Formats: sequence, C-alpha cells, structure tokens
Amino acid sequence: MRKTGAVSQFLEKNFLHFNSASVVDAAKGYEAHLTDGGKMLISLAGAMSTAELGISLAEMIRQGKVDIISCTGANLEEDVMNLVAHSHYKRIPQYRDLSPQDEWDLLQNKYNRVTDTCIPEEEAFRKIQGHIESIWKNAEKKEERYFPHEYMYQLLLSGVLESEYEIDPKNSWLLAAAERNLPIVVPGWEDSTMGNIFASYVIKNKLKASTVKSGIEYMVELAHWYEANAIAKGIGFFQIGGGIAGDFAMCVAPMLEQDMEMEHIMKWRYFCQITDSTTSYGSYSGCIPNEKITWGKLDVDTPSYVIESDATIVAPLIFAWILNY
Repeated sequence: MRKTGAVSQFLEKNFLHFNSASVVDAAKGYEAHLTDGGKMLISLAGAMSTAELGISLAEMIRQGKVDIISCTGANLEEDVMNLVAHSHYKRIPQYRDLSPQDEWDLLQNKYNRVTDTCIPEEEAFRKIQGHIESIWKNAEKKEERYFPHEYMYQLLLSGVLESEYEIDPKNSWLLAAAERNLPIVVPGWEDSTMGNIFASYVIKNKLKASTVKSGIEYMVELAHWYEANAIAKGIGFFQIGGGIAGDFAMCVAPMLEQDMEMEHIMKWRYFCQITDSTTSYGSYSGCIPNEKITWGKLDVDTPSYVIESDATIVAPLIFAWILNY
C-alpha cells in the first residue's frame, strides 16, 4: 500500500542508497512483519529516553506496533525524569569543547551530562524518590515483590506525579506502556540511579533486596512470554544500539532451545539494528546479523537489516514510516 504521510513519502523518494536505503528497507520489513501477524520487541540501549524518543515511541506503543520492550534501567527512569523535570534540563551544543573543570562545574551544579544534554537528577529525584520509596516499602510490608518496571507503572498510574508533569504526557513512552500494561524486561537495573538508590536502602537495612525481582526472574518471565508468542509468524527484534538491553533479550531463543532442550523453538523472525559501532574483535554492538545465526538467535532466512547511523535520527524516521506520518 502506497504511503500517504508526508514524511513517509519523503523517505520513499529520497532515501534510495546506502544507509538511507537500509532505513526504508528495514521500515518496510518491520511493517510487513506486523501486517503478516508477527509481533515485535524493541530494545533500547544508550540514553534514548533522554534523547526524547518517547515523542515517537509512545505513539508506536499506543497503536500496538510494539509488543514488548527490553531496556536499560537508565532508559526506564529517564523517561519519567524527563516527564517531571524537563524544564531543568540543560543543553550544551559545544560539549566537545568542555574542559575537565567545566565538567566538574556541571557536577557541582547538580548536572550529569549525556553528550549534549545535562540531566538534572537531583531535581527529578526530588519529585520521584519519596513516592517510589513509599511504593517499595508498601510492597515489602505486604510481602509482595515486583519487577522494576512494575514499580514504575504503579508510580505513574497512581497519578501522584501528574501535577509535576512538564511535558505533554502523550510523549512519555513509559506512561503509554503503563496504560497498556506492556511487557518490559530491564536487565542490569541495578546500575541505574534508581537501582543505586534501592541498593543504598538495602545497605542501610531499610529494604530487603528481594523486594525487587531480579534479572534471572526477568529472564524466566521473558522465556514464558517468548514461548507463548513465538508461533505463527513469530517475533521480530528491533534493536536500538547494543549492550545488555539487546543481548539479554535476544538470548532467550537459544536458551530455550539449547538449555531447556525444547524442540521446534522459533528463532527471531525479523531483525534490525541501528548502531554506530563497527565490527571488531568481540564487539556485540557491532557484530553483523550473520554472527547471530551461529549462536542460534536468528534463522538462515530471518530478514535482517543493519543501519550504521545515529539512532536519534533513524528510529523516529522508521517509526514515522510505520505510523504513516
């Protein structure tokens, strides 16, 4: 079906070669996979929430173009931080010219820099921490345990932060996910700011480590979800960046086949990675799709795409294509 959206038409007319052609090919492959009845996982590495990917990803979630997300703890919390502290973010276009003293001054002013954007963590957590601490403690009092994203869902759906919103809530991908109760896995949550805060409470004997479900439990949950959904046209994998968010989720297919010794487990049935990492010795982020075949993650005929570019540019364009913008 021919596209009618202005952005989609621009892509079709102008993105004809090299990485630009790969963008259109991957977008068409994503769309075809969904049209055929397949499901899609999106993995989020890096600081995509701070890059405000929610502006386009939230609508993808609302329209059912995403079935599950694997993300870092940073991406989980930074979407909420942007939601409640957006006016306090500081952009530094000349970040390449900063001296060590300039960086120290940012720290002293309570800014943590991610490339050209400084996150006001203290301002954000001033609004978040008391509420999430109460949710953690209430769960522990009831002898209940939840995953990190489930605690964040409770926080957002409770409405306690609504008076603090500083952006249009329709641009929060996590809020859109909470409203759909979208499955999420968050491997390595412990290395996020929220995870560090929770760990500090455990060290101070204010909370038990078991109150937050673990990464192993995330893998078990993902395995059950994958087994139930890797049928018919199967599940696709749209990977933004590399790292633990990508590899953790991708490993579920070979784990079920090789370690659980399950027969006829379907491998991932679409694969696209947006990365600026080059193929090098031992690099997961830069390895080409064919390498994943040797690990039992992709099949010989899995449609696969690699876009060697900046995800902050490419991902919104692919989402625009799928949403017919």
